[in-house]
Amino acid sequence: MKTVDRHLADILATVRPLAPLEVELERALGAVLAEDVSSPVPLPPFDNSAMDGYAVRAEDVAGAPVTLPVIEDVAAGDSELRAVGPGLVSRIMTGAPLPAGADAVVPVEWTDGGAVTVRIDRPAPPGHAIRRSGEDVHAGDVVLREGTRIGPAQLGILAGVGRRRVTVRPRPRVVVLSTGAELAEPGTPLASGQIWESNSFMLAAAVREAGGDGFRAGVVTDDPREFLDTLDAQLVRADAVITSGGVSMGAYEPVKEALAPLGKVMFEKVAMQPGMPQGFGVVGPDSVPIFTLPGNPVSSFVSFVVFVKPALRRMQGLPEGPPETVRATVTSDLRSPPGKRSYLRAVLTGDTVAPVLRQGSHQLAALASANALIVVPEDVTELPEGSGVEVIPL
Repeated sequence: MKTVDRHLADILATVRPLAPLEVELERALGAVLAEDVSSPVPLPPFDNSAMDGYAVRAEDVAGAPVTLPVIEDVAAGDSELRAVGPGLVSRIMTGAPLPAGADAVVPVEWTDGGAVTVRIDRPAPPGHAIRRSGEDVHAGDVVLREGTRIGPAQLGILAGVGRRRVTVRPRPRVVVLSTGAELAEPGTPLASGQIWESNSFMLAAAVREAGGDGFRAGVVTDDPREFLDTLDAQLVRADAVITSGGVSMGAYEPVKEALAPLGKVMFEKVAMQPGMPQGFGVVGPDSVPIFTLPGNPVSSFVSFVVFVKPALRRMQGLPEGPPETVRATVTSDLRSPPGKRSYLRAVLTGDTVAPVLRQGSHQLAALASANALIVVPEDVTELPEGSGVEVIPL
């Protein structure tokens, strides 16, 4: 059997980062920067007040309480050139430019709030409640590096440095297909021998959580020609395709029957549990990567974590490699088949991890109760309680 590491390496050698494109800020959420972004100006661009109060010369209020004349109001957005002379103050609002000559802001709470004269009850040292020009960012500073995923805060700084458009690697568009004559859409009645289809919902959500756009393409029966027709229709909107089911060793395996003769998708046994039957290759004139995952829901999900998610990271220009792990102490004895890498569903709490009771590859409820996968190496068949293990947080 093929090793997990070899199969992942073959996938990552085939998948390529998506081509960068320039997008409006409103479309950049979730994408990955394909350029360094620097600020053309300092932030803040000018000295301004951090709160509502009075712009003063610190030496004039050092002997507070004092009463001083108020010469003007300065509002946020004020573009006039203003100055404060000795013994005078300006009433100032949060974000307003600091008048020349002022070196402190007295919060309104330290005063009687006067508009003509103001009694100031506490002294304010130089620099008090002032946001200095450039204290956040200097002109020319890089504020975001290439390879940064854009979230709400990153969108904020992009707008804050004046960018309206930005060059990104887009979210991969991933079409998800489930196969099987036994599958029924959730919300419809079950006929004899049917189950409600769940894999495409799970995998499309996993794609979105991994930074892509996941699209369910519905359920395909066990007819290979129907599968190929559906696949061809979906390739126009796909950067990658995920299928579940139809790749095992029995009869009525439509994915394998349809794709194996084309010679561009390899179907192999990978030394892992769950998820041994795997397929990967490219399809269509644009050589779209296709991941053909096993149909058991836990096998399909574990395969996504181990193989598809690293590939989606590569497509987005992010650091690639196997899933990151943490070290934890297992709370019960573990068993694993020889020669296979096991991924046991578990609950990780702090630095301890407890395997869930049901480990069958069809037991979706047990998977839903887990938040981690315990990784047991191929050459390990037993681990006693208290052993240190590698764990993939989910």
